Amino acid sequence: MERSLLASLLCVWALSSLSAASVDVIEQCPERILGNERRQTCPKKCQQDKECGNKRQCLCDGQCGLSCVAPGRMCPWPLPPGNNFDVALLSPSPSFSALLEVRCKPGFTMHNGLDTTIRRCQGDRQWSGDEPVCTASSGGGLAAEPVLVPEVSCSLPDDDDLLSVQGSASVGSTIRYHCSSGSVLIGNSVVCPPPKEVERGHLVAVQRTEYEVGETIYYLCKKSFLLDGPNQVTCLPNGTWSAEPACRARCPVPAQRSRVIVGGEKRWPYDLTDGVVAHGENVTFFCKHPEKLCSFTATEVCVDGQLKQPSCYLDPTWLQFKLFPHRLVSEIDACDPDDLQ
Repeated sequence: MERSLLASLLCVWALSSLSAASVDVIEQCPERILGNERRQTCPKKCQQDKECGNKRQCLCDGQCGLSCVAPGRMCPWPLPPGNNFDVALLSPSPSFSALLEVRCKPGFTMHNGLDTTIRRCQGDRQWSGDEPVCTASSGGGLAAEPVLVPEVSCSLPDDDDLLSVQGSASVGSTIRYHCSSGSVLIGNSVVCPPPKEVERGHLVAVQRTEYEVGETIYYLCKKSFLLDGPNQVTCLPNGTWSAEPACRARCPVPAQRSRVIVGGEKRWPYDLTDGVVAHGENVTFFCKHPEKLCSFTATEVCVDGQLKQPSCYLDPTWLQFKLFPHRLVSEIDACDPDDLQ
């Protein structure tokens, strides 16, 4: 009886895998009816291949009848190991219309009394029929409680010309999404590309072609350079890194004979370490009023080695610095606010 059942199912599989243009398949393929095949939805109805989009054909999909399906789509494989039964793939690959055999172990049977059943890969990437339950056969003492196999509750999204999906939908497995050239992935991804090297610094990470979501790498700058951004970045679920740090250069202060304000303190430029300030730091210069003996201030910021001198600033001469230090622009009184209007 088992061999007869298997032969019949293999015959149906062979018929259902033919093109919808075949008259024999149209006669064998049922209309859409509620059957015993466990599935979420049926694909689009059709009568000919031209009614389906790219990569899809009009094929017989079990109880869904003639439907637009992608023949290359895979059902979950390998399946999670089950208790009291073994699973064997009867087709070269677990693609659409492939068959697998579920066989109970000796001393166990299914609810219908048989110890074998065949399941088919449907157009929704799920295996037909209910999850197998093999219980101890009667007559062998106390009957064992039914042992349930965890349901394969995941379903893979449709793929098309722009998006391809790779992986298995079995519980606990991982799938990957890939966009074709010129397209950008919106949503979850599973890997990040290698991070960009940082100029004037070092990348502290194990060299890989891809990094898993949640992995962290570190950046270090060479001596005298300041890190612009966080010193560690993380691979995000969208396939990008959380930041792109850079190593920035310090700036020489373009003043020699006048004090400036750095870090809230009024200082001579030669008192600064190496006469430079760090990237991102503000430097306030003193400018002389064009008509009055008073000063006002102008602030510039150091940007990666470049610190502009305010247009109003004029560095005192060597004679002014040596002979009249009390008259230097940074040492005279500040202008009254009314004088600056």
